[in-house]
Amino acid sequence: MADIVVPPLGGVEEVRVVRWLHEVGDEVHAGEAVAEVEAEKATFVIEAPVGGRLYAILVPEGKTAAPGDVIGKIEEASG
Repeated sequence: MADIVVPPLGGVEEVRVVRWLHEVGDEVHAGEAVAEVEAEKATFVIEAPVGGRLYAILVPEGKTAAPGDVIGKIEEASG
């Protein structure tokens, strides 16, 4: 299981999850955008750290998280 983490964003202390680009159960590829977050009127994408299946969304759309927080989980593809 791999964590989807809010990366450091240059002094930003909190982001709001604007939109998940996939639903739980969807296949995702490493480096693929999985979520959009907003901080200080700028939008950033968060990429999948590994390929596999989106297993859980821990921070739903409209909720906030801080850099370093786990917002979702990916079940890694085997093989």
